This record gives sequence, C-alpha cells and structure tokens, in this order.
Amino acid sequence: MPRDELLDPSPTPDEEFEAALSRRLPSADDEGAGSDEAGLRPKDLQEFVGQAELKERLGIILEAARARQQAADHLLFAGPPGLGKTTLAGIVANELGAHLHITSGPAIERAGDLASILTKLEAGDVLFIDEIHRLPRVVEEVLYPAMEDLQLDVLLGKGPAARSIRFDLEPFTMVGATTRTGLITGPLRDRFGFAFRLDYYEESDLEQIVLRAGDVMGIRVHPEGAAEIAGRSRGTPRIANRLLRRVRDFAEVRSVGVVDQEAAADGLALFGIDERGLDKVDRILLSNLCERFSGGPVGLSTLAISVAEPSETVEEVIEPFLIQQGLLMRTPRGRVATAAAWRHLGLEAPDPSVAVPSVTTLFD
Repeated sequence: MPRDELLDPSPTPDEEFEAALSRRLPSADDEGAGSDEAGLRPKDLQEFVGQAELKERLGIILEAARARQQAADHLLFAGPPGLGKTTLAGIVANELGAHLHITSGPAIERAGDLASILTKLEAGDVLFIDEIHRLPRVVEEVLYPAMEDLQLDVLLGKGPAARSIRFDLEPFTMVGATTRTGLITGPLRDRFGFAFRLDYYEESDLEQIVLRAGDVMGIRVHPEGAAEIAGRSRGTPRIANRLLRRVRDFAEVRSVGVVDQEAAADGLALFGIDERGLDKVDRILLSNLCERFSGGPVGLSTLAISVAEPSETVEEVIEPFLIQQGLLMRTPRGRVATAAAWRHLGLEAPDPSVAVPSVTTLFD
C-alpha cells in the first residue's frame, strides 16, 4: 500500500470526489443516505471526540447564536490536515439548523465566483471555505465588506463606463479552515470572531474514535485492537480511520473478522506500519541517516537522494513527524539522528565522547 494512502492525512482522490459531491445544498432527504462509512463524521458537538477546550468555547458561541436566533460569528479553524476542521464546519451548520455550502480557496479564482456564492446564501446559512489561505488577494478584497458589513461590491464594465453596484447580503456565518495560518493575511484573520488551532489527539481520544467508527462501519473492534490502531495513528483521526479500514480488510481475509489486538498488530505490520506509526519510507530515511551517514549531520538534498524522494517531500511530508517524535533534528549543518532514532532502529549510537582525530598542520 503506498505511503499516501495510509499515513498521509491529506484527502485521497476518492475523498476529494466525495467532498465535491457534498458541496451541493444538503436537504432533509439526504439524512441517512449513503453507506455506513459516510456517517463517520460526527453530526454534533456531543459526538465529537477530543479538542475539549475548543468544544467548550464553540458550544457557548453556538448556543448564544441559537438563543438570539442570529447567525453565529465567523469562525476560523487552523491545524494540520486530518484533525476535523471540515467535520467542525458540518457540526456548526447542524447545531445552528442551517444549510452548509462548501467550497475551497483554490476553487474561487475570481471575484465573480465569490459573488455568485455569496448572493445565493440565505439568512443563517454557513459558508465553509477550505484552505482559505489560498484565496487570491483580489477575492479577499471582496470578502472583507461581505464579512464585516454584509455588503457586496460588484464592478460592472471597464474603463470610464465602469460602475460599482452594492448588494446587501443575508446574515451568514463563514467558517474558514487552513493548514497554514501564517499565510492568512492580517486583515482577513482579524475579521473572524473566533479562531482556534486544533491539536493532535491523545491516544485515549483516538481509541474512542476508532471504536465509534467500528460501530458505524459494522466492525467488531475490541478495546485492545482500538488501542493498537490509536497508538500508530500519529495523533490524527483521519489516519486512525484509514488504518481501521486496512485492519478490517486484513481481519476479514486472514483472521476471523474481529479487530482485536493480535489482528491489529499483524495487519498493521503487514502494511508496514510499526509501533510508533512509522512506515517504510520513514524507516529507510532514518536507517540511511544512521548507517550510511553515521547519524549526520547531512544535507537535505543528499538525504532526499538516498531515499529516492524529492527534497520537498522529505522536508514537508516525512520529516515533520520524525521531528515531533524526537527522532530527527534539523540543524544549520544538516539533519541529525537523535539517540531515540538509533534505539528505535535497534542500532548502537556512536559514543559522543570519542572525538575525531585532528589534522596536524605546519602551524601547530
């Protein structure tokens, strides 16, 4: 199984296609439609597991908006992919009893595209813009008065005959999601009434997520099996659900169809996921760094060539998790393996007290 399909929390092509289908306006007829796996996303805050601080603050905002019978403040969710930003947007719409409209920053190329979306919103609707940091600047300029004053300025014509028309918009709630908070401009960020960064999940929360997903998908999951999957999920619910599907396949083909501790461990080992959540490429990178380059320091391009991956992939996809796990360090001289990396590979780290012999020169 390729790395991207197991441990990359970014949406797969199938998930992107499902997201595209979900962009149409939901209706009452849609409730309960689709397969069981389509119901993995929780529908309200009570079902949402983890992120306790966010849930408490968001719950107050939504409850106050319901009591006033008004649209809630604009919301911004930030954090790594796979932590539940899109799910929270759906929860916001469900809790407010509103329709959810879904789009993404790269999909809105012109100001006219945004104007078309905004003019279709009804009172109280929720507009979710994924990867909002990728909105073009000209589109952002149109979004500012829409968020702040519920007004939309549209320029008609060109040259001396051009004229501006202002439309009044219905009150709406915009939910933005981003994986790169630093790329959001200050004026746009300041127009959100509530901004929160999602953190990686604790293993106990991931266990509950796996058990709930098993119930939805009709899989018998033992608590020990859920704990085994949770421990290898990199703190990310999307990865946990993906690993559960692979373990389910293994259990149905090689076992009795029950996801217990043994089936989970054997299945994940078959797909190359070790006890710390590292896959084959992660281990090859650490192995090359320790065995071929004596633990470093070694440059990024050299390390990328050793694993036959582009430098961008190593830097943005492989290295972050290794750094979070304390297995790799980035230094001004290059990448260095930590003592934990040597232990994880079952290798003996070099003795730091043994100095490299110096070279004598004529001036010594």
